[in-house]
Amino acid sequence: MSTEQPFKISVSDDALASLKHKLQQVRFPDELDDAGWDYGAPLAVIKRLVSRWANGYDWRAAEAKFNALPNFTRDIVVKDFGTLNIHYIHQKSKRPNAIPLLFVHGWPGSFIEATKVLPLLVDTPDDKPSFHVVAVGLPNFGFSEAAGKKGFAKHQYAEVGHKLMLALGYNEYVVQGGDWGHWICNTIAMNYGPQHAKAWHTNFPMVSPPADSAALEKTYTQADIARVEHNEIWLKQEHGYYSEQATKPQTIGYALADSPVALLAWIYEKLVAWTDAYEWQDDEVLTWISIYWFSRAGPAASVRIYYEIEHANQFATLPRPTVPLGVSYFPKEAASSPLSWASAMGNVVFQKEHPQGGHFAAYEQPAALVDDLREMYGRGGPAFGVVPGKTGY
Repeated sequence: MSTEQPFKISVSDDALASLKHKLQQVRFPDELDDAGWDYGAPLAVIKRLVSRWANGYDWRAAEAKFNALPNFTRDIVVKDFGTLNIHYIHQKSKRPNAIPLLFVHGWPGSFIEATKVLPLLVDTPDDKPSFHVVAVGLPNFGFSEAAGKKGFAKHQYAEVGHKLMLALGYNEYVVQGGDWGHWICNTIAMNYGPQHAKAWHTNFPMVSPPADSAALEKTYTQADIARVEHNEIWLKQEHGYYSEQATKPQTIGYALADSPVALLAWIYEKLVAWTDAYEWQDDEVLTWISIYWFSRAGPAASVRIYYEIEHANQFATLPRPTVPLGVSYFPKEAASSPLSWASAMGNVVFQKEHPQGGHFAAYEQPAALVDDLREMYGRGGPAFGVVPGKTGY
């Protein structure tokens, strides 16, 4: 395994100038009167964001904030795919017996999702467990290298995360993830637990209905009913992006790679629709999107995860790991399952419902998510001491 290299995000002046030029050449579509969000991202909102992106937004300021974090890269050898150079943030606690935790993002996220929970997980009160946090930039995303061959799916992403933890000296660790991070953490727990992966936690409690789901309906809470109803609406009204990215990622990739405005609208719609009335600031949105625009492989690479996992049929036979599982429920999650279905995901030892929050829990509700992890792994918690010698205290 290669040695880790300190990494500094440094977008070239030419790349910044090219982005500004493209933004100044935009041709906007028309819009129906009173369309609102029914047809997608509203024209007035996108025009405002484009204007800010071209005239006033400061990527260098965002870059400096990211570079203040401990960024690294490391070569990881992936079976059948060769060596990939992986970007990650490795924030260590001052407590030597802190719990090693791998944070795994999804789409349309990136390592940015971990930036709010990092200080909370690392610097904790004396009566709470602390963590050594590794926030991996998945291959094809952000500043990690892209896979150059077909078939890079769930097991390969899991292999990257596992090998990264081993390379950092964490022979035993826990994992946390939402969106695609849920599926990747599930696979890590199955493939590398219990020897290495000791427990996992997800804020994306999505699982297929169990065989006895009809009988379980009698036990549904109002929140459970709301989740099922929301899922039905989401499949009808919000699922189009998935069908496109899972079937023809190259086609949508041309728009995402060539037009920063297309990329902005495509992802911003999800940021709004999948969050719980989160008050997005314009520069905050533009930083999120800029990571995709300036990504190492380009924004088109990120959407291939949908095609690869769908075509590998890796949803049909979801593994059920035996290591402890914690589940956090946020009411405006894009899609989720009733609490009574959770056992199909794994060995559930911790569940918590929250009154606020959506799909990007680590970013929207960082304190709530961190409190769940502290409760799960803290003294008296169901996963206390799951990593031998690493209690977090």
